[in-house]
Amino acid sequence: MPTEGKKVRIKVRTIHSTYIGDILLPAMRNRVSDFFNDDKYMFLNLTDVKVDNARDQLEFVCLNKQLIESIALA
Repeated sequence: MPTEGKKVRIKVRTIHSTYIGDILLPAMRNRVSDFFNDDKYMFLNLTDVKVDNARDQLEFVCLNKQLIESIALA
C-alpha cells in the first residue's frame, strides 16, 4: 500500500453497508478510479471511517474491491 500521496474523502457502497472514509492516493495517481482499477491491490483501505448511520467512527476499514458497488467523492 502507498505510504505517501494525497488523502481523499470518499463514499463507498457495498451490498451490505455504506462507508465514508479517507483513502490515500499514491503520488503518481490523480484519480480514485485509477487507484481502484489497479490490479496490484485487492483491497481498498479506508481511514477515519463512518459506517452507515453509526455514531462511532472507526479508525480503519479494509474492503474487498470485489464487493464494492459504487464509489463517489464525499
